[in-house]
Amino acid sequence: MPRTKTISDASVFATVRQMLATGGDKAVSFAKVAAATGLAAPTLVQRFGSRDGMVRAARQAAWEALEAQTADAIAKTADKGPQALLKAIGPVDAAAIAADLRDPDLAQRAAAWRATLESALSLRLGTGPKARETAALLFAVWQGQAIWDATGASGFRLKDAVKRLT
Repeated sequence: MPRTKTISDASVFATVRQMLATGGDKAVSFAKVAAATGLAAPTLVQRFGSRDGMVRAARQAAWEALEAQTADAIAKTADKGPQALLKAIGPVDAAAIAADLRDPDLAQRAAAWRATLESALSLRLGTGPKARETAALLFAVWQGQAIWDATGASGFRLKDAVKRLT
């Protein structure tokens, strides 16, 4: 009979994502994650098989959370404009997304997420090619803003970009 998990996979994944954000791929090892979570390194090996398996599982879990957050935001802002949708999703870790693009499966997931979000933005902007083009530009502006916000640099306000593009 397997033992009950005292520390959830979600907690392990949060630790792994934090390590990735602060130190990159090289910052994650079974020993470091074990020290940070209080789990034994062999327990992590048993759960995830390999260090790469643990990192990949953490990244997959982050995408699942972002996809759920996006679906929820789309539903909650169905009668609102594009700015309300992007604000409802909240800040995203653009650096993590960029790192995930090295994995073909995660890159495909990122492309599907982007298409979903651009489609939802487009519906809020009207119909036709102009709405789709504006939605793509808003997505790019929003992601660019996320990168600059992470550096602490002052940037533009999203509502200003929405006004200029619509």
